[in-house]
Amino acid sequence: MWCLVLLISATNRKHHNVVYEVDMISGGLGSGDLEAWFQNLMLSAGGEKSEGKGAAMAGWKDLPMELLLRIISLLDDRMVIVASAVCTGWRDSLCLGLTNLSLSWCKNNMNSLVQSLVPKFTKLQVLTLRQDRPQLEDIAVETVANYCHDLRDLDLSKSFRLTDRSLHALAHGCPRLTKLNISGCSAFSDSALAYLTDYCRNLKNLNLCGCVRAATDSALQAIAYNCGQLQTLILGWCEGVSDNGVTSLAVGCPDLRALDLCGCVLITDESVIALANGCPRLRSLGLYYCKNITDRAMYSLANSRVKSKHGLWGSMQNNSDEKEGLMNLNISQCTALTPPAVQAVCDSFPALHTCPERHSLIISGCLNLTSVHCACAVQAQRGSEHARMTNGSCVASWHAQGGGSRAGAFA
Repeated sequence: MWCLVLLISATNRKHHNVVYEVDMISGGLGSGDLEAWFQNLMLSAGGEKSEGKGAAMAGWKDLPMELLLRIISLLDDRMVIVASAVCTGWRDSLCLGLTNLSLSWCKNNMNSLVQSLVPKFTKLQVLTLRQDRPQLEDIAVETVANYCHDLRDLDLSKSFRLTDRSLHALAHGCPRLTKLNISGCSAFSDSALAYLTDYCRNLKNLNLCGCVRAATDSALQAIAYNCGQLQTLILGWCEGVSDNGVTSLAVGCPDLRALDLCGCVLITDESVIALANGCPRLRSLGLYYCKNITDRAMYSLANSRVKSKHGLWGSMQNNSDEKEGLMNLNISQCTALTPPAVQAVCDSFPALHTCPERHSLIISGCLNLTSVHCACAVQAQRGSEHARMTNGSCVASWHAQGGGSRAGAFA
């Protein structure tokens, strides 16, 4: 059972707001039902005519545009679709007022649904088409590109059936894209991705996880050249990515805040060094299973913070958002790293935590790093030592209390 909430504000009467909840049976929305509901609505409201307006509303089709837009804001995505089929007025209101739509709940026929709905909702800015199983085909994405020219955020993840046709269509139809999720779209090529970035130069958030054909060094070089505002890039398990692509990003995308390189087995210290030198706003770095990463990379990260403190990036020091530095680092399975190098990173970036429930430094699979501790762990140790000295009591040492058993924090 669905609930359609009609919120009516009588602006010509002070402090008078009426909220009606109408139960909707999933069997459908008929115009006859709407007529009956409207009559009940008018009776409940007293059936009064608006003073000075000359005439009262004669039916639900006469609801003013402002009220319809208010109603639309209270509907879930399924009810929006039902409402769009009621009448021309409701459809026009949806066309003007709807900016955010998700069809991820659709388990069947998403392809047809997109083609029938999108032409009605031309003002969409956010569209989520994530699928549990592949349904979308190129014709659906081409429809989106043909009608939704103001689209900013598009999620096509797990669309295994899509080909380069979709990226070409988006390039021409949706140049204002700032966020694109095509994770798992394994059929896209690097040339099509490069083509997209040549037109969609406002991209700030790009998810290419699992796009093994699209995410290559060549594509990353195009991204670096075209998308200088990029802030978040996910390249998980794109095994073709190497130092050439990452160093290009470090030069072309200095505003990069989050980069996931998990499973990019070809990258070496050169990538991390380039990021440390070229991306001072980097807050999150994923290096899971990058086994070629050594202590040299860790010391470059630590030194980048030291340089920042000494004014190399002094222009950023007045920005409180920039004072946190690196806040998330995943070096799980980077077995070549040693405790002193990782400890240097922890000491340089106090926002990195190894404490339980605050993990932002992830080192699972690196048993030799269990002695690494974060700033709050050191403070806890000092606090215990201070209490033991001042109270003179027989207080168990911090290590015995669990501070020394940090291995448990990474289990």
